[in-house]
Amino acid sequence: MKKSGIINAQLAGYIAALGHMDTFMVGDGGMPIPPGIPIVDLALCGGVPTFVQTLDAILEETEVEFYTIAKEIEDKNPVLLSYIQDKLNEIEGRKIPHTELKEMSKHVKFAVRTGEFTPYPNIILRAGVAFPA
Repeated sequence: MKKSGIINAQLAGYIAALGHMDTFMVGDGGMPIPPGIPIVDLALCGGVPTFVQTLDAILEETEVEFYTIAKEIEDKNPVLLSYIQDKLNEIEGRKIPHTELKEMSKHVKFAVRTGEFTPYPNIILRAGVAFPA
């Protein structure tokens, strides 16, 4: 039995299978996931688990080199934007229109659905390499 870290077998497996430059998404309970994209549905009810709880757990186990978020988060969810920028302060990121983020989600390796019910808590992460250069 795994004794620490992510214990959701599906999510742990998808993270373990990531290669350099693979992308995946963490989103809210209402983010539309394109057909054919595998979904790790963690949503239990509104607010459980939160985007922050989920992203914190994923970042403990995943090397990330880049992220993309919707620019609408600046006006609609500045508290969450601050968390993302603080948490990923050493990682390059960009903001694009939410409609473009949805289009970009068609190419992710998998998506993680949280129970988050706040505006624009969606992020696409690009896997980095965990070994020294």
